[in-house]
Amino acid sequence: MRFIINSQHLLKHLNAISGVISSTNNTVPIISCFHVHLEDNKLAIKATDLETTMMCHIELENAIVDGIDTIAIPAKLLLDVLKNMDDMPLNISVDADTYNVKISSGKGEFNIAGQNAESYPAMPEVKETVQTTLPASVLVNAINKTAFAASTDEMRPLMAGIYCEMTPESTTFVATDAHKLVRYRRNDIHSDEMASFILPRKPVMMVKNILSSNKEEFDVNVEYNNTNVIFSFDNFMILCRLVEGKYPNYEAAIPKENPNKLTVDRQTFINTLKRVSLFANQSTWQVRLSISERELQISSEDIEFSNKAEESIPCSYEGDPMEIGFNARFLTEMVTNLDTEQILIELSHPSRAGIIFPISEDEASKGEDILMLVMPVMLAN
Repeated sequence: MRFIINSQHLLKHLNAISGVISSTNNTVPIISCFHVHLEDNKLAIKATDLETTMMCHIELENAIVDGIDTIAIPAKLLLDVLKNMDDMPLNISVDADTYNVKISSGKGEFNIAGQNAESYPAMPEVKETVQTTLPASVLVNAINKTAFAASTDEMRPLMAGIYCEMTPESTTFVATDAHKLVRYRRNDIHSDEMASFILPRKPVMMVKNILSSNKEEFDVNVEYNNTNVIFSFDNFMILCRLVEGKYPNYEAAIPKENPNKLTVDRQTFINTLKRVSLFANQSTWQVRLSISERELQISSEDIEFSNKAEESIPCSYEGDPMEIGFNARFLTEMVTNLDTEQILIELSHPSRAGIIFPISEDEASKGEDILMLVMPVMLAN
């Protein structure tokens, strides 16, 4: 196997798929390598952690299959070498007998001990799938708006993923950790068949990172069955095992009657929350929202250190005056992930969840339906 490739072009593709490789000791040592296969001037590079497999394809101009067409190359060493190289063409060759990988540039030569790739895990075969397409920008927005709300508790795998529900009317993405919840719905994206599944967070974030690096709009092919999902786009393919189990009934957690409606400037609200929360108890991050017709007062107190802060900002409010407590970090994180000038917060009672909506008249946001829910914290008298 011999081929010529640009160092930075190769590094870009390897960086995109390397995140799937586990940094801890692997029970199957060979999966700490890249699986590299050459055929017809096309280089296919694969990485896996046994749950998720990522593959990229690179077109080559000068390639020769001589002896062997497949090799396993230690991922960390190859990446470290490429990261410290200038932008230059590389001549890469593999010895069929010793599996030695020789990388030659105009400035030097590097030899990496490769491995026979026969024991590298094969790509899982995915049968009886349903296919649909999503615009890349829609998928990126859906992940950006929901992933931060997913649980990080490994003991709750169902809530550590992103729930996807496709219907003939809409496509919905949901994430929650029981303290906060985000529902991102697209009423302009439909599926011919009803389907729902839970996407694991790690591969979904890698899909988002690859898509975000490409500024052009294109469609992502989504192929799924009861156990796996495949994302295919550009020169990349990501296959991952779905999270098994039934997602919690998130709709039941959303209060339906919320007569008290608070409208406030989003950035002013964020900045005030950040300042006032500096004085909150560092374990609860509790802030108090005191709401009247035209004024929102945000306050916090840490009795242990005698710290206290309060600040008022203008608002528009319909409903009875109310005091309600929230975790400032949760509230700030959620509102920061919106991008409109103003937000609407609907409330029913100090003991029930607050519902946050973006207020937008932007044409680009039509078809987009975002709902964020944050649970309150009990206020001390």
